[in-house]
Amino acid sequence: MDDATARMRLQNMLLELDRSIGVLRGDPPAERERSAADAGSDLTDNDRNRAMLDVATQHRRSVVEALKRLDEGLYGLCVDCGKPVPEGRLEARPEASRCVECQSRRERRR
Repeated sequence: MDDATARMRLQNMLLELDRSIGVLRGDPPAERERSAADAGSDLTDNDRNRAMLDVATQHRRSVVEALKRLDEGLYGLCVDCGKPVPEGRLEARPEASRCVECQSRRERRR
């Protein structure tokens, strides 16, 4: 993937993530009388919302880091071993910072 295409895709991802994060951070609905079941449901919704917000925030961080690597001329190189990240991986995940081998090794350690 050429740098211009990568930059465009990453910037579009960043815009979408910013929109999603804004929605997830939105103000809670107006207070209303609630039953205990409603309160439990709200807690579950809040937990789910918080988890989605955490994932979106981390994804946003990955996209910003990819844009920084692009600016530094390091985009497409694995941050661990320095080898090229396969083109197919970058097509699927433009924000990818590691080659498949290094990413697998990282995930096994978790």
